[in-house]
Amino acid sequence: MRKMFLLWLVCPVLLNAQEIAVLKYSGGGDWYGNPTSLPNLARFCNQNINTKINPKTATVEAGSPDIFSYPFIHMTGHGNVVFSDNDVINLRNYLTSGGFLHIDDNYGMDKFIRKEIKKIFPDKELTPVPVSHKIFQGPFLFASGIPKIHEHDNKPPQALGIFVEARLVLLYTVETDLGDGWEDQEVHNDPREVREKALKMGANIINYAFNN
Repeated sequence: MRKMFLLWLVCPVLLNAQEIAVLKYSGGGDWYGNPTSLPNLARFCNQNINTKINPKTATVEAGSPDIFSYPFIHMTGHGNVVFSDNDVINLRNYLTSGGFLHIDDNYGMDKFIRKEIKKIFPDKELTPVPVSHKIFQGPFLFASGIPKIHEHDNKPPQALGIFVEARLVLLYTVETDLGDGWEDQEVHNDPREVREKALKMGANIINYAFNN
C-alpha cells in the first residue's frame, strides 16, 4: 500500500499493514474504554472485507515511535486528554507521513480533545467530512454519512476531519459512539442491526486507512 511505503521512509520500524492499535494518552481519561471494540472490528473486517488483521490489537502511547508500526490507530474515552509536546510532534509526524487516527468520543471527551487536536494541527480546523467522501462509499454505502449508534444529548452524529493535501488523516466521530456498537453484544445490549451498522462503518474507516 502506498501509504505504508511513505511511513517506512520516515521511520525505521518495519511496518505491517494488517496491525491496528489503541492509543494510550495522558490526562486521566479512560483510553482503555471499550476493550472488546477493536478485536470485534478486526474480526468483522477479516470476515467481510478480506483483511488479515490480528484481532489481538495492540496498545501504543501517543509519544512512542512504535506508533509508526500501525496504519490505523483508534482513540476513545469519556474524559480528559492531554498531549505533551513530544506527543504532539510524534502524532503530527505520524499523520503527515501516512498514518491515520480515528478518535471516537465515548461521551465526555469532546470538550477536551478539540484543543488537543488544535495543538497537533494549529493551522487547520476540524471540518465536516462530506457524505460524498469515499469513507462513506465503500465497502458499505452510508448515503447519509456517519450513523447514529447511541443517544446522548439528542444531537446529530458528526464525522469531522483533518485533511492534509486532500487526504483525510484524522477522523473525529462525535455523538455517534461507533466503538460502543463494536463491543460485545452483552455490553450494551444493542440490537443486531445497530451493531452491524456500526461494524460496517468501522470497516469503511479501516478500508480507507489501509488504502489511502
